[in-house]
Amino acid sequence: MPAHIIVKILIVLTSHSELGDTGTKTGFWVEEFAAPYYELADAGAEITLASPKGGQPPIDPSSELAEAQTKFTRRFDKDKPLKQKLAHTLKLSEVNASDYDAVFYPGGHGPLWDLTKDARSIALLEAFQQQGKPMALVCHAPCALLKVKLANGDPMIKGKDVTGFSDTEEAAVKLTKVVPFLLEDELKKAGGHYSKGPNWGVYVQTDGLLITGQNPASSAAAAKALLKLLKH
Repeated sequence: MPAHIIVKILIVLTSHSELGDTGTKTGFWVEEFAAPYYELADAGAEITLASPKGGQPPIDPSSELAEAQTKFTRRFDKDKPLKQKLAHTLKLSEVNASDYDAVFYPGGHGPLWDLTKDARSIALLEAFQQQGKPMALVCHAPCALLKVKLANGDPMIKGKDVTGFSDTEEAAVKLTKVVPFLLEDELKKAGGHYSKGPNWGVYVQTDGLLITGQNPASSAAAAKALLKLLKH
């Protein structure tokens, strides 16, 4: 990225807060938002935040537990301006792909319920694809790609190298019976060439302008991969 050009990046978060019918809350995973946000912002990107409903996206309470903390989440905890910005995300209906150079989708379990089938999100990703702009999605967020189509009607991820939260990781967090579907299985069904690394390890796939990361640990690496694409 030449220093004089400001790159504009859209970050799309979930608006869904209920973990199935468990009575437990879900939402987005803090690390998967904070790590990419700081990687991109520190590189000079101008970042806009959006979600289906706008306003404050729900934070998954599990992502605020002590064992989920990283240098990025600790920085976020002290960052009042960013928390203020997060409380006022734009509605997806208010954003236009042509205003941005790239898009990033953080995960958490929330997206499985809303972003998978949100018509505005699907249209937004189709627009980014048609405009030849990079997109990065981590952990559960690649679910937002499942219904995205190419101009010829094929699934966008057909034949693409992709990753995302694995069945073994879902089993490890004991939510295979709670989630509406298993992401790894659905990515394969949509024709994606799914692969994964070890549970909780850093694993990122880049195929053309599409970047996917496996889990929370992969979110900073996915943001770095996005910056690399933007530099070209």
